[in-house]
Amino acid sequence: MKKEESNGLDRHLNLLTLTATGICSMVGASIYVVPIMIQKNVPGIGPYVLVAFLIAAVPALFAALSYAALASAMPRAGGSYIYASRSLHPYIGFVASFSQWFGLSLVIGVVAFVTIPFFRDFFNAIGFVEIGAFFAIPSVRLFLAMAILGFFTFTNIKGGSFYTNTLIPLMFLMFILGGIVIFFGFYYDKTDFAKALLEKTGQPLLEKPLLVFSWQTLFTGASILFASFIGFDSIAQAGGEAKNPYKNLPKAIILAVLLVGLYYFVFSAAVYHSIPWWYIAEEAKQKDLTAPGLFSFLLHPFWSAIILAGAAIALLNDLPGMILSVSRLVFAWAKDGIINPVFAKVNPKTKTPQSAILFSSFISALGILGCHFAGDIFLGIDIMVTSMLINFILISWLGVFLLSILLIFHTIKDLNSSLSHWYFKATWDWLIVMTLGSVWFFLFWLKNKNGKSHFEELPEG
Repeated sequence: MKKEESNGLDRHLNLLTLTATGICSMVGASIYVVPIMIQKNVPGIGPYVLVAFLIAAVPALFAALSYAALASAMPRAGGSYIYASRSLHPYIGFVASFSQWFGLSLVIGVVAFVTIPFFRDFFNAIGFVEIGAFFAIPSVRLFLAMAILGFFTFTNIKGGSFYTNTLIPLMFLMFILGGIVIFFGFYYDKTDFAKALLEKTGQPLLEKPLLVFSWQTLFTGASILFASFIGFDSIAQAGGEAKNPYKNLPKAIILAVLLVGLYYFVFSAAVYHSIPWWYIAEEAKQKDLTAPGLFSFLLHPFWSAIILAGAAIALLNDLPGMILSVSRLVFAWAKDGIINPVFAKVNPKTKTPQSAILFSSFISALGILGCHFAGDIFLGIDIMVTSMLINFILISWLGVFLLSILLIFHTIKDLNSSLSHWYFKATWDWLIVMTLGSVWFFLFWLKNKNGKSHFEELPEG
């Protein structure tokens, strides 16, 4: 495939790399943490996590089908922005993609921040408790999260074969190590966990409490778990760098969603098969929990360390594709003249939009700071869920009804949460940022009254 001389990007991503980009963007951000910590974020979800996953999968599949069709028709860098701005309205395209960019940029910071407890638990599992305690120090956690973000920002700027040759082997390793969790999750049961808990801590497992089923709680949980499917759109954002894009882009999107959806469900089912949900719900009130940390009660330290390594790899794998995704949105806006053209410049050696990558990573750093000061990773995740629900509602009309229901329940949950300050609530943060973004767009629109015709055509490349 020839190089894309018109925009400076290079079509070097094949079907496997595109699929890996989507898979890694989806799995790492959620599978080891969100199905566990949802017991804290959505009190009362209890044993209905798997049901909520299935509900969340329905609009995700509709959105994936929409993206697959659009990606085949308009294979350009910027994905969702291009689809909406050319087929609906330029403002809808901008507000949807700006919402997506803001939410995902923040959650990149969340992923970097969440990775540190896995290192902490890894050292604890192999007996280096003092090092584990060092990783638990808030200032150390902040510094290391920033360092991880910096490293993967550099990786994305480097691009090309470096990106591909790093991502694909780690994806397969991630699935292999995740398979260990699935095996042990179904091998042991709740009785085994109760025995192990008593032996290691002297703490008996509390009796299973009575739980009143609530549709509102179920759909609120589904709105959070919907975030687990977010990431396949990173494939669409790389439309300007895909080989044989008209065939490979839709194939990669559908493959990523189906494979990850199956993996999510089996993985979560294994966790809740062996770990009682009521134990998770109670412990989650006190501290951050991870699947590897919970399995440390059942397993030899060697296996616990292996699982923790798999979790760390899954989370780190999340970052390259997500950074690629958000930076290509900035690149596309700059190509249309909405923001400074400097963000449309491509490094002649690496063929990557360096300025766009650095700018998005700066916002991700703010996500790290938000997690640090709020003391809760779900601030960034809640903002991302709100952003992506808006994005998919605007683009995926087949799923609009169910997505709107999820958005309503998610917003109610957020506004009714008992956080210390209003600015720790995702809804208000999202509204402020989107208002600023809308003002910026309309200033551009009014300034360029005679230059709107370029929205009627696809950008070069």
